[in-house]
Amino acid sequence: MNKKELVSLIAKNGSMSLVQADLALEAVTGSIAGSLTLGKDLRIQGLGTFSVIHKKGRKGRNPRTGEEIEIPASRVVRFKPAKGLKEAVNG
Repeated sequence: MNKKELVSLIAKNGSMSLVQADLALEAVTGSIAGSLTLGKDLRIQGLGTFSVIHKKGRKGRNPRTGEEIEIPASRVVRFKPAKGLKEAVNG
């Protein structure tokens, strides 16, 4: 499913226009991104938890040349699904 299909589904299920559904989706995704940018976890009951983890810098290899390279430290978004979502996906 892509964004356009998700907006259409939100509009249909929420009895709203496509423009309103798009604004609602933008508000949700923007709020999630804002929370994670501040380093705060976000828990949505029934969906899961979004969190930011810190990865240490490390050494890696360039797969083409085999040359050793330094991979810098970074922050990565992690998603842990809720029990209900896991069960729904797995049947």
